[in-house]
Amino acid sequence: MAARISEVVTELFPTLATPSLRAEVDAHAQTVRVPAGGFICMEGEACQMLPLVTAGTVRVFVQSDEGREVTLYRIRPGESCVLTASCLLGEAVFPAFAVAETDVRAIVGRLSDVRAWMDTSEAWRGFVLGLIARRFAEVIGRMEDLMFRRLDARLADYLLDAAIGGEVARTHEQIATDLGSARAVVSRHLKTLEQNGLVTLDRSRVTLRDTTGLRALLQRP
Repeated sequence: MAARISEVVTELFPTLATPSLRAEVDAHAQTVRVPAGGFICMEGEACQMLPLVTAGTVRVFVQSDEGREVTLYRIRPGESCVLTASCLLGEAVFPAFAVAETDVRAIVGRLSDVRAWMDTSEAWRGFVLGLIARRFAEVIGRMEDLMFRRLDARLADYLLDAAIGGEVARTHEQIATDLGSARAVVSRHLKTLEQNGLVTLDRSRVTLRDTTGLRALLQRP
């Protein structure tokens, strides 16, 4: 028998496991699926639903007039989108793009329900306010990195954080987009890391060879 929506939500979002909110979620929330590469929200669109991601990864990014992209953050299972939440509550349009990096499943609450739950559920109110606080701090930290931190340190930090089983399965272009830099610049820094024995470069993959050496880059002034 398929699990009720509230059971899935409270497994990944335990702070929402109150009886009244579980009943509201079962009565009003919906499940959605978005295939990899599909846009979830476009810049300038009105937000109508707040997603609670239960599977897959969503990338939220901004794009310049010239087409250059900068990743703001990713949304993974057990997380939601702060920009969508702020747009729903502030009646503003979405200021970025959200795309499914992988096949994504989510449980969504409609605009009217999200606003009503803010008034009636302390658990929901705490969840949304906590989401805004965490993501705001994350985005501010990212902006500080872009402005003040050396690219080699940012790159080393990125590789250490993104590695799964000692490998980062992303292209130079994807890494550059995430770091807010140019592909050629990132490729040059990756080549330097390889020459220093810290990584090995393959097509669409970076293998970490010396994590201690990469962490040492984070300590350099």
